[in-house]
Amino acid sequence: MSSINTILSIMSTISKYTLLIVLLLLPAMVVAQQTQSDKFVVILDAGHGGNDTGAIGVKGKEKNINLGVVLKLGKLIETNMPDVTVKYTRKKDTSIGLKERTEFAHKNKGDLFISVHANSISKKNKNRKTIKGASTYVLGTAKNAKNLEIAQRENSVITLEDDYNSKYEGFDPSSPESYIIFETMQNAFLDQSISFAALVQNQMVDVANRTDRGVRQNGFYVLAYTGMPSVLVELDFICNPTQEKYMLSEKGQDEMAQAIYNAFVTYKASYDGKSEAIAAVRQAQAEAADYDEDKHVEEESDENNTITEECNDTSVSNNDNHSTPQAGERIYKVQFMALPKKLGAKSKEYKGLSPVDVYYEKGYYKYTYGASSTREGIEDEFRKARKLFKDAFIIVMQDGKRVE
Repeated sequence: MSSINTILSIMSTISKYTLLIVLLLLPAMVVAQQTQSDKFVVILDAGHGGNDTGAIGVKGKEKNINLGVVLKLGKLIETNMPDVTVKYTRKKDTSIGLKERTEFAHKNKGDLFISVHANSISKKNKNRKTIKGASTYVLGTAKNAKNLEIAQRENSVITLEDDYNSKYEGFDPSSPESYIIFETMQNAFLDQSISFAALVQNQMVDVANRTDRGVRQNGFYVLAYTGMPSVLVELDFICNPTQEKYMLSEKGQDEMAQAIYNAFVTYKASYDGKSEAIAAVRQAQAEAADYDEDKHVEEESDENNTITEECNDTSVSNNDNHSTPQAGERIYKVQFMALPKKLGAKSKEYKGLSPVDVYYEKGYYKYTYGASSTREGIEDEFRKARKLFKDAFIIVMQDGKRVE
């Protein structure tokens, strides 16, 4: 009996010490758990894979270029940014459906989704071996036939999956009608997506020496259903032998990964509220807004004059109550927002400002409030707009175009 009592006494002592240790360690355990959960999560998506090769060049396959750049990008982030968690949709040559990629992003509670691809154009296109440049896409509808073709090609991978009609609820990547849904989808993360896309384009030019093909909008499935800021990067054209050689090389993949990494570092610093990074993001957005997509239309198109913009440097009123300016008259307005999409006349994005005008310039719809023939006459509207949009500023329009 004494032996049993001795064992029970020892066990009781151990339990007390164990409990004491747990209690002492509990705060540290909670902090560690919170630190882990508070980490910024970036989802890296190497496009295509497995039996889906993507576009094919003279020597290489798109799927391998995408994976090479993604793995290098992920390593840079993991090595240098301990406050960031990297999640890969694939780390080897495996087939993954578009729906699985978006579900993976949701499951891992991503804060940013980066999908990496290589571009290409039709074998019938006379510019196939000379076209070049990087572009970064955010969610939207294709502004021209060529962009729609790109979206159709990238989304067509779902047809390799069993019972894709049921799985993707009738979405047909080859049908233009299926893309109408992207016109009505509310993307709460568009501004953040554009910010990161603009940074990527700057770095692809500065670091990887790529031709700038701008920030664009298109109906990519993976951008529509991720539920977080998302971009799709087209590194360059694999159909151009010179650009293919670069993308297949170690140097090329290192530089492109470094470019996207640099953009991510700035974006993350801006996300953390660092003023210098915020300024850099705004500068990148301004430069992206100056990009003229029209200058690339001819080389992308198989036929000339097949692509037109719905607006071209003209003022379009969202309210019919404005008096019509006289020819040559200078009108002062308050510009408060610029987006690559056109909003409705009563959009909640205006935060109650009314009436609102919109004019189209260099790939962006630019929204203005108020109108006056003098600068003094616009001051009240300017003060009101600045309370709602801190970046609002006064512009001068003449004959439907901004002149100051």
